[in-house]
Amino acid sequence: MKDKDRYSIGEVSTLCNVSKKALRYYDKIGLINSQRDESNNYRYYTQKSLLAVPVIKYYKQMGFKLDEMRDFIEGNAFNIYKAIQHSFRSKITELKHHQEEIRRQYLSVTDWYDLIIEAEMVIDNNIQEVAIKFVESSDCLFQIQAFDNNIEASIINIEFTNYVENVNNEITGPVIINFSSVRDRMQDKPQPIRILQRTLMECKEHEKMTFGGHMMLSCYHIGSHETVGETYEKMLRWAKNHSYVLSEDSFERYVTDYWTTRNSSQFVTEIMMGVSRN
Repeated sequence: MKDKDRYSIGEVSTLCNVSKKALRYYDKIGLINSQRDESNNYRYYTQKSLLAVPVIKYYKQMGFKLDEMRDFIEGNAFNIYKAIQHSFRSKITELKHHQEEIRRQYLSVTDWYDLIIEAEMVIDNNIQEVAIKFVESSDCLFQIQAFDNNIEASIINIEFTNYVENVNNEITGPVIINFSSVRDRMQDKPQPIRILQRTLMECKEHEKMTFGGHMMLSCYHIGSHETVGETYEKMLRWAKNHSYVLSEDSFERYVTDYWTTRNSSQFVTEIMMGVSRN
């Protein structure tokens, strides 16, 4: 680029790959000042003004707004380096906050995506066999509630949602309900339950319980929750035939449910119970 004494706004726009509209705005707020030709009042820019454009682009790349960068670009502060340090510390704090927000959003989306993939695999392959498996340990936020056989209201749970907000946390992954009595669950009787869900931020000790960390009897149930008793019956028969003793409580892990679709034939629920040898 050959140096010149003055550049038209069109030349600056072409050379610096910035719109004329942006240049006019920079001029208006005093970030890149133009001059006026006395003979025709046309706007023009000096070489010094031209070189300000890459600097502004770099600060924009770092996330600074125009009004944030003006003071330290122009060097008007009494202690310019202290002013720059203050601005950069504030920007670092702001970006860390955004980074944490993105982390939580990313985990929420990927966890839900994994559940959709799992449900599709279960349905496509009609996976409904009873099996014993090791369930990885995970800490979950929990709340004790009374179950009155309204499974939809227990899964899309307003009380639990409010609780999550009150403890300043966010949830991810599937809803898990810990039924205190397998027999009462099979007979659609009211009972105490625990609502469990993993969180995106650390829970306090009194807010969390550990799910898994041991062997459990597991079986997927495909379809409406109204027929979940059939899968329980199948699991009880299997355990009896293979000389296993089951825990009195159970866990239902809702892979896909009302959160995902209103088509109950596409629901996928994993039922799990603690197991030991007879």
